[in-house]
Amino acid sequence: MSRKPKQPDPPAIEARKAFHLTPASGESTRRDVARMIVAPETAAARAIRATEGAHGLGEHLDVPELVNCLREQAATVNGGNMAQAEAALMNQATALQSLFARLIERGMSAEYMDHYETHLRLALRAQAQCRATLETLATIKNPPIIYARQANIANGPQQVNNGTAPHAQAPEKATEQSELLEANHAERLDCGAAQAPGRSNPALATVEAIDGTENRSR
Repeated sequence: MSRKPKQPDPPAIEARKAFHLTPASGESTRRDVARMIVAPETAAARAIRATEGAHGLGEHLDVPELVNCLREQAATVNGGNMAQAEAALMNQATALQSLFARLIERGMSAEYMDHYETHLRLALRAQAQCRATLETLATIKNPPIIYARQANIANGPQQVNNGTAPHAQAPEKATEQSELLEANHAERLDCGAAQAPGRSNPALATVEAIDGTENRSR
């Protein structure tokens, strides 16, 4: 039987470990480097690269592609899709739970009190971080509803409806002329018929007619 010739392995793609900038001028190079340093995806890529190291997954880690992936995740969150953030929080909580269990096992098998106490303390810290991570995930999934009462202080009458902007309501003013003074502009108030003089008010007695000729003769 003839054997099939062995197929050559595909050429390995070398992972890039640095950024390659091709600016048009030196001034543009300085600006691009500054923007890259302050970019959040660059900081995250530096931390991931330092954590993974040069062995294992870090050996095949392509830094420019890592930065592109981080930038795409940030754009997804900015668009309102929180699936990646929720998955990260859930996975972190699971990892912290595993760390909690492992520290408990190491602590319970310790022979010395110092080792026992150290492992148990670290286990409780991992448990607290796991709980805080799950609380954050629950807040993202079901944000709390806040009811706030609106306080309004004004010098005059004001009508306030919660949830809408306050609208000042001026008191209604009478536009008609007061009926106590005049009924119309050209008509005086009718005071009624003249009353007969009486003893109760002698000052209102009717003055008698005066004859000027008779008074001059006296």
